[in-house]
Amino acid sequence: MNPAMHTTTLRAAARRPLSAHAAQRGFTLIEILVVMAIIAMLAVMVAPNIFNQQAGAMRDVALSEIATLEAALDTYRLDVGEYPDALEGLEEDDTSGARWNGPYLRRGVPNDPWDNPYAYESNGREFTLESYGADGDRGGEGDDADISL
Repeated sequence: MNPAMHTTTLRAAARRPLSAHAAQRGFTLIEILVVMAIIAMLAVMVAPNIFNQQAGAMRDVALSEIATLEAALDTYRLDVGEYPDALEGLEEDDTSGARWNGPYLRRGVPNDPWDNPYAYESNGREFTLESYGADGDRGGEGDDADISL
């Protein structure tokens, strides 16, 4: 075959439209189902890890806020001489005395990460401060466990 003729034949073939069968190629139903099954398996393996990390992050936030509240309570005690009866004493003067040097928190008393108030009890000399966890009730296990320092 003549090389010039061969080149002309290739050019003509390149300009020809594809056959109807070649133009409609796509994925088969089986291929699509296999890909969907792989994606579902990956989601099943990854999702629990993501939710466990979120629960751990919320516990870390609660511990951090408890540490901040405890520092504010200790500062209150240094100024007033005893711990307040309620956490609101960190925001407003509940002593009616000149020794209160607050507010002791910049943004007020926060709720825990689950939007429940922190459990605070004090006899003036000592206090307990904790979050009751995700369920908001004393006791529990896992995400519902009480959190304190």
